[in-house]
Amino acid sequence: MGAVSPQSQSPGDTDARHAIETVFRIESPRIVAGVTRVVRDVGIAEELAQDALVAALEQWPRDGVPDNPGAWLMTAARRRAVDLVRRRENYARKLQEIGREVPETVPFDEPADPDDIDDDLLRLVFTTCHPVLSAEARIALTLRLLGGLTTAEIARAFLVPEATIAQRIVRAKRTLATRNVAFEVPYGPERAARLADVLDVIYLVFNEGYAATAGDDWLRPGLCEDALRLARVLAGLMPKEPEVHGLAALLEFQSSRSAARTGPDGEPVLLRDQNRRRWNRMLIGRGVTALARADATAGGAPGPYVLQATIAACHAHAYTYEETDWATIATLYGLLATRAPSPVVELNRAVAVSMAQGPGEGLALVDRLAAEPALRDYHLLPSVRGDLLARLGRTAEARAEFERAAGLAGNGRERELLREKLRSLPAR
Repeated sequence: MGAVSPQSQSPGDTDARHAIETVFRIESPRIVAGVTRVVRDVGIAEELAQDALVAALEQWPRDGVPDNPGAWLMTAARRRAVDLVRRRENYARKLQEIGREVPETVPFDEPADPDDIDDDLLRLVFTTCHPVLSAEARIALTLRLLGGLTTAEIARAFLVPEATIAQRIVRAKRTLATRNVAFEVPYGPERAARLADVLDVIYLVFNEGYAATAGDDWLRPGLCEDALRLARVLAGLMPKEPEVHGLAALLEFQSSRSAARTGPDGEPVLLRDQNRRRWNRMLIGRGVTALARADATAGGAPGPYVLQATIAACHAHAYTYEETDWATIATLYGLLATRAPSPVVELNRAVAVSMAQGPGEGLALVDRLAAEPALRDYHLLPSVRGDLLARLGRTAEARAEFERAAGLAGNGRERELLREKLRSLPAR
């Protein structure tokens, strides 16, 4: 980013560049969403957001970081959006049709229907989850734009090559542009048809904030807050959808642990070591309420998000790690594996089984996953296996698994946690 070499930067320049990169990573989803509402093209909106970033790289080191850097970037991007709209060939004709000029700040359309929602981030989610895109492309594009994830981070989340994700994103943006997909929250059957993908991307954005796949920070609270807010808004928008309430409940329960998940220096604190008095009881209460709404609106077997929320509720109701109802959690993961089959779900089930029935039983399940292509570079597979081997007293094998897991981990904090597990093993 930028043309200034590291050798030529002053300390002030370096501080400004760091501030720019940090703010842009946090604010880019809102900027892209706000600009998309103006230009109606997510690809162009992302380019304009990048233009605003370049402008910040040029001006902030010289003029200082503004008091409200997020608003500065949004204003810069919107001005470029307005300029672009004014330059379009058909703009003069549109001016004649509407009989007025575009003001300096682009007006936003007011919701024409009481069922509509004035939330650009949610509009962006529904737009990028349009059925003209493949399921894989919808999720990859939304994580890129809404979550601000890099292609490398998305590739790690999907357990696929980075080049595959890059191609999906480019093709998805091109398809949305050529098909003139509207920037809107749809109604009726069309909204319901996109719902599963919308829930998935909100959950994936939350997960990236809850346990970052890369970087030096274990948590990215801004992503968690955005995802939780969108889940709450969606629950209000679709009150009769049990899976929407299930997702909201799951995120409430998960968010309740945030304060206890890191130590004084930002290091990860695992579930068994967390001070549960630091868990947010208000958020747990909201989770219980949302889960009750999911149960009240369910017309059949519980869906994947309701099952995951029920698992999270088991943890929330246990005052200590030892009191956790692992047998019920293992059963719930078994049900989840039938509703939403996935190697990651099976890995989580193995952990629960190991707690309910012993590490040997859990290790047998983990060993069945060793040949899964999707888990080949997934650091949690050797991490879990290392924990089980250590509990069984097979120290040398555990050491090899933790070393492999540390080599695969993309997050610096998580990598250090795995190395600490290595150091805590008995001597050879």
